[in-house]
Amino acid sequence: MRSAFALLALAQLAIGAAAIFARFALSGGGPIAISALRLLVAALPVAGVAALRGAYRRHDRPTERRLLLAGFALAVHFGCWIASLRYASVAVSTLLVCTTPVWTEAFAIVRLRRVRVDALAGIACALAGVAIVIGAPARSETPLGIGLALAGAVAIAFYLLLVRASDARYGTLAVVARTYPTAAIVLLAAAAVSGDPAPPLSDGAAWAGILAMALVSQLFGHTALNAAVRRLSATFVATVTLIEPAIAALLAALIFGERLAPGTLLGSLVVLGGIALAIRAEPRAAAAPVASGAD
Repeated sequence: MRSAFALLALAQLAIGAAAIFARFALSGGGPIAISALRLLVAALPVAGVAALRGAYRRHDRPTERRLLLAGFALAVHFGCWIASLRYASVAVSTLLVCTTPVWTEAFAIVRLRRVRVDALAGIACALAGVAIVIGAPARSETPLGIGLALAGAVAIAFYLLLVRASDARYGTLAVVARTYPTAAIVLLAAAAVSGDPAPPLSDGAAWAGILAMALVSQLFGHTALNAAVRRLSATFVATVTLIEPAIAALLAALIFGERLAPGTLLGSLVVLGGIALAIRAEPRAAAAPVASGAD
């Protein structure tokens, strides 16, 4: 059990650092190109292992379509979230992209017409916090940055819902071996069409940021998170992921000198409280493996 806690702690540190890595990457390239390269680097080893283990075997046509659509959603998530870091602080961008549980629960209310008072209270609390952040922005925040971060949260919520609805015969490797390459291809095409620049090969800081996002935050961080959730309850793991914005804020303060305005800090705390309520409202029996917003 102690090893599971240690693994979870390392996973949170790796994922929480993703925004810092992204900031370095953005110093030399555009957000769409950065997102595409991050997914491409992560997808190549995943696809290789999946091919060797037969994970590309098709079991269900509807699931294949769902995972294709999930790949598009993942592309939107990364494109929007990484772009938001140009227009918002690391702390606020990471905080807002971690509102994913709020949007998955909102989807359940709208689509399934299933209302739970405790979950609804969590959504209301989180949205109130978002309203405070938007209404009292610091100089480093802009409406565009806030909007992009929230769009990234909604996109990853859609991704998780599609993955959750997939055939049980598709394991984690089979899922990411489809969604990562799809997202990479979509983002590469978008970067080519929009003319979004990739970092020059001589820009060591930008490429270090890209490789760190792909290898540390994605391949290690999220793999470790999925390993931890097999030994610890999904509810506990989901609650612990709330530390990601705090890790990102601390690292941003140390590295970039970022500080939160009092109103933004208050709104951030309210958002975190709302997310905690939404996660606690999730029945343990129905809980699925957790994936964080900011990855």
